[in-house]
Amino acid sequence: MQTLIELYDERPLENVLGVEVFRPEQVVYVCPDDFHNEKRVRAKLDAYFKHRGLSPMLFFARASVYETESMLELFRGIVEQYPDCALDITGGTDAVLFAAGLLCAEAEIPVFTYSRRRNCFYDIRGAAFAEALPCNVQYTVEDCFMMAGGSMRPGRVDNAILFKYLDDVKPFFELYLAHRRGWTRTVNFMQRISPTRADGTSSLEVHGDYRVKGERGSRIEAPVDALRAMEKIGFLQNLEIVPDESVSFRFRDGQVRAWLRDVGSVLELYVYKACLDTGLFHDVRTSAVVDWEADGGSKAVSNELDVMCTRSVVPVFISCKTCDVKTEALNELAILRDRFGGKMARAAIVTAERGGSAMRNRASELGITVIDLYDLTEGRIDKRLKNLMQDIK
Repeated sequence: MQTLIELYDERPLENVLGVEVFRPEQVVYVCPDDFHNEKRVRAKLDAYFKHRGLSPMLFFARASVYETESMLELFRGIVEQYPDCALDITGGTDAVLFAAGLLCAEAEIPVFTYSRRRNCFYDIRGAAFAEALPCNVQYTVEDCFMMAGGSMRPGRVDNAILFKYLDDVKPFFELYLAHRRGWTRTVNFMQRISPTRADGTSSLEVHGDYRVKGERGSRIEAPVDALRAMEKIGFLQNLEIVPDESVSFRFRDGQVRAWLRDVGSVLELYVYKACLDTGLFHDVRTSAVVDWEADGGSKAVSNELDVMCTRSVVPVFISCKTCDVKTEALNELAILRDRFGGKMARAAIVTAERGGSAMRNRASELGITVIDLYDLTEGRIDKRLKNLMQDIK
């Protein structure tokens, strides 16, 4: 097989998986006649395949998907031009698949498909090379963004250094649970007492008032118990508290400073490590920022995934909330999952609250798993993550 005929699909995986497994010299994408993004799609697919170490020649053929004879003529022309070809019917609309079926009635070409449930390819007709062929492709988070035409940008956390902090995650999270109700106020205090300078620099050394200015003229008192707990786990050094007067300490390092000044970091780190500890995932990232158009321009649309993982060809999108989950957060998570993951992708929202029935109902409608405070405090997150992935090989 020199040429693979692919039925172009809005779901990114269907457009690339057959190419990755069977590695044809050229690929012909059959597209609807209103497909007007050929130049942009070609550039993004070229970039993706190059990233994956492949260099097939890409061609795009268009016809009206609602005119069967037009589609059939298109298929006939492709087969005539590329006789050593095979047809992948994994993607495409019902109308295109119908036309492909008519082609197969008159042309002896190999036809195969991919089963999402079994993660295998199957011979539909004359494609013995695909019969019960396991899909051993493993994707990274970056791969998933790129196959959908996006790119991964640097986030708030350097994932390359997180291995140095894994032993800190559990005590940090236990500290958070002990001070959960006042955590936002605690972080606000840390932000006010350790401001970033106008030139963007900051110091690890901190000295400030026992009470600092809050919003709208309020005052935030030093969270003494939380500060002492931070010192106990080694996040703060040289802590000195003079009641009603001053507070001074040193952050252990710049990364700890960033985490103690950000409300959501502690939960994101805990979920990140929980994903690692399951041993289920090939790649795990926190603060994964996706640029939707991969151009990095000033008008680029980007979103940050608190935690994202991949197992085999399945991406998992996880949003972490230390507060109540709003409908908007669920909708945004579902959009990201569908845009950059397709039908096989999974999504979960982790909340440090109980979560009401309305939120759970909406999450269920969107196919999003809810992991709540009970799961976190009872050590059930590992089980919930495994249940989320139980049917993925």
